[in-house]
Amino acid sequence: MTAEPQTSRRLTTGHIVFLVVAAAAPLSAMVGTVPLAFAIGTGAGVPAAFAFAGITLLCFSVGYAVSARRTGGAGGFYASVADGLGRPPAVGSGFVALLAYNCATVGLVGALGYFTQLVLAAHGLDLPWQLCAAVGLAAVAVLGYRDIAVSARLLAVLMVGEIGVLAALDAAILQRHGASALPLDSFAPHTAVGPGLGVSLMFAFVSFIGFESAALYGQEAKDPRRSVPRATYVAVLLIAGFYALTSWAAVGALGGDAVRQTAGEQMGDLFFVLGADYLGGSGATVLQIMLCTSLFAATLALHSAANRYAQVLAGDGLLPRALAAAHPRHASPHRASVVQSVLSALVVTGFALAGLDPYADLTTSMLGLGTLGIVVLQALAALAVLGLARKGVRAGRWQGVVAPLLGLAGLSATVWLVVGNFDLLTGTHNALVSALPWSVPLVGLAGLGYGWWLRAARPRRYVRLTGSRPAVPAPAARRVPDLVTTR
Repeated sequence: MTAEPQTSRRLTTGHIVFLVVAAAAPLSAMVGTVPLAFAIGTGAGVPAAFAFAGITLLCFSVGYAVSARRTGGAGGFYASVADGLGRPPAVGSGFVALLAYNCATVGLVGALGYFTQLVLAAHGLDLPWQLCAAVGLAAVAVLGYRDIAVSARLLAVLMVGEIGVLAALDAAILQRHGASALPLDSFAPHTAVGPGLGVSLMFAFVSFIGFESAALYGQEAKDPRRSVPRATYVAVLLIAGFYALTSWAAVGALGGDAVRQTAGEQMGDLFFVLGADYLGGSGATVLQIMLCTSLFAATLALHSAANRYAQVLAGDGLLPRALAAAHPRHASPHRASVVQSVLSALVVTGFALAGLDPYADLTTSMLGLGTLGIVVLQALAALAVLGLARKGVRAGRWQGVVAPLLGLAGLSATVWLVVGNFDLLTGTHNALVSALPWSVPLVGLAGLGYGWWLRAARPRRYVRLTGSRPAVPAPAARRVPDLVTTR
């Protein structure tokens, strides 16, 4: 692998938190998924679904931290799966990660173009969505080429604005309604586990996509052994807190008995209507603008994640080695960034030339496939933590067994829910789109087979897989075996 630049370790825990929260795009999730969960899920019980998802993913994070400390976070799911399950499954997970993060990025480019066009048109500026998407993608390409700390600082500004406007809406609802703005009935068993529970849980878990990407920035973190797990914990708590609180306040504003019907009527306009009601016309405008910046931030964050997977796999010879290069001044995976930007541009251009809708066709299919792939990777990572016990790693019963088991159970259920409701997630019954979930196991199995072939036919290449990122040493009293094994 290309040697790590001396200037590459620039990210603090705070930087990584902003990169991770940006990938989850809280405001986009509120506008895009919460109304659907209200309308066809458990209605007033949606806040409980977000709380349950947050607790489950926090359990996953507790187990994942074991792997992140051993690998230093570098390589994300690829390194984690290799550490716990062996190299052939790691190759499969690496290829699935490439598929998932690239598809998610492309889908967000379509959403960015679509919603930016709508917001500009609402204020008297009529531009084609293709131009809006092109400008957004060009900005992402420039920032992805440069030092990651530049992107982290920009995302910090955007995230403060995004979370700030949600907090202002919550505060306005609380001020008007007092304690009734947070109805306890949302967490009552008959409401929380009522009809539509599976749909609510699916949208809740889907809304966290991207939180796990803290582990990709280990090589660029100042103190990866501490900052990667801490950033993951903080991101889960922050995202879960805002999702649960904002959806809960929305229930209070709309009324528990009316939330399902109102959400079904207003759908994507629900939070804009709430913004106009509780924050005034200017509040609705700010929400519209922040939706666009939220989508841009998410696109940039997932673009950065996709690049780092390409860089790691290229360093191990699973992709062209040129993609492993780091920029001599910016210390960024600049070649991988360029390739990802070109790939996104080609796919978006193809959809545009075919006359397809940027949201109903491009965003829903690509983001749906990316979401499924990432949830599958999360489940594999939880399983990998359990697999560390075979290597004699002593992480404690809670961190090494109970927490990853709980995370694995929740994530496995989410995979089942996403596959079973893929047409609902993508908003279409098109046969081709409905078949997209098959690409995840096919790509994974192809990678697994390639890993087995390398073990038999190219043993020297095989033994170097993931070995170029040695485990970060633990303190002497708790030292665990190194990542490099003969599996």
